[in-house]
Formats: sequence, C-alpha cells, structure tokens
Amino acid sequence: MQTTLILGGTGKTGRRIARRLENARIASRTDGFDLGDTASWASALDGVTAVYLVEPDLRAARLPRFVDHAVAAGVSRLVMLSAPRAGEEGHPLHAAERAVRESGAGWTILRPQWFAQNFSEGPWAAGIREGVLALPAGAGAAPFVDAEDIADVAAAALTDDRHAGEVYDLTGPRAVGFGEAVDLIARAAGREIEYADVEPRVFVERQIAYGVPETVARLLTGLLADLREGRGADLGDGVERALGRPPRSFEEFVAATTWLVS
Repeated sequence: MQTTLILGGTGKTGRRIARRLENARIASRTDGFDLGDTASWASALDGVTAVYLVEPDLRAARLPRFVDHAVAAGVSRLVMLSAPRAGEEGHPLHAAERAVRESGAGWTILRPQWFAQNFSEGPWAAGIREGVLALPAGAGAAPFVDAEDIADVAAAALTDDRHAGEVYDLTGPRAVGFGEAVDLIARAAGREIEYADVEPRVFVERQIAYGVPETVARLLTGLLADLREGRGADLGDGVERALGRPPRSFEEFVAATTWLVS
C-alpha cells in the first residue's frame, strides 16, 4: 500500500488531504519532524512513496534539498503546493518548483489563488470576528479557491498517475471583491462586518508591529496591492481539468462555514 507523507499536515490543506487518503503520514514537529533539520528527514521518509510538499516559510530555501533526499529514499511521486507566478525567476518558490520538475519522480504542481479559508481560519479571520477586515486591496477582486477543492486535487494527484507532469492553476469560478465577500459573510453570520481599505504602507507597518517579518509583510502586502491595481483576478481551469467538475463557489464556501462571533 502506498504511504504518503504530508508536509504541513495540520495546516489548511494538509489536514484535509490526510482525511482523503487511506495511508497518510503527517510530518509535524510533535512527531519530531522539522523541515529545517535534515536529521529528522530519514525517519519521516522511511517507507514513503509519495510526498505532499509545502514550504511554510517563504524566506527559506529548504524544499530543493528535501526533494533530493525524498527521491533518494525511494519516493516516486511529488505533489507541491506552490503559488501563482512561481514559475518565474525571482519568485520565492521558483527554485523549489524547479527541483520538483527535475527530481526524476512523477510530479504535479498546484498553484492556488487566495484561499477562501483565509476569511475563516487564516490571516483575515481575526478581522472577520472583530467586525472590520482592513486590507490594502482597494476595490480589487480575487477568484478565491476553496481549500476543499485544493485537497481534492492534491489527493487525486497523489494517487493517480494521470496527473503527472501537470501544473494546475486553482481558482474559484469567479473573482469576488473583498467588499462583496465580507457582505456575504456578514449575512451568513447574522451580524455587521465591514471591509476597510488601507494604504499599503500603513498595512506593512501594522504587520511588522504585529511581529510579521518585514520581508514577509512586504511580500504579502504587494500581493494584496496587486489586486487593487486589477491584477490577480484571472481564472484558472485547474480544478475542472483535474477533477472534471467546476470549482466550488465562494457562496458555497460561506454557506458551509460556521462563522464565529468575537
């Protein structure tokens, strides 16, 4: 039976993928695994035939070396959670994508847009709970993708050879503005929530004050600022190509989520 190692196995996509696989092994610090500690890799990879790859720290460059170790240990299938434009030189995940492509193993790369779950269990959840979501996205819109769709595609790619060599751009079925998104959530939650646009410079300063490293704060702010300039709203066909069905809508995500009150 295939054994699949899931990096980030307690995260938004990892835990959902684990529920979909019969023989999943979670790579976590509680079990002694550390992506930054090569000494912990051998035991995690023992008997593993497929790996779901996630790099939680965009400042790090650990995945290429881990990929080499994984393939040397007998892994024959790699599925990487990447990001839009990671195929371009200079992107933080470019080297990792290249390592996956050149590994000699069967590979699939997933490039999701902004997660819908960012509103419910990610970096924007606190603002939703508190009643004001302040972001530097202006009137921009994004085709938010449901993490359940990402998990469905990843599980398929980890278990079916027909996804080998594919790069899947994963989005929702339409671009949704932040104002509309917050209104939909407010109606579902039965309370007032507002979206407030803030200047990118102010947002960077706030993130740094909250303890976010400056390089990460500027990277994330730049991605959100792209939306206010009308970039990042393009739709991808990855969900439909991989699964033969359309992606879940933002409205479906909202209806299926329990919205907590602060």
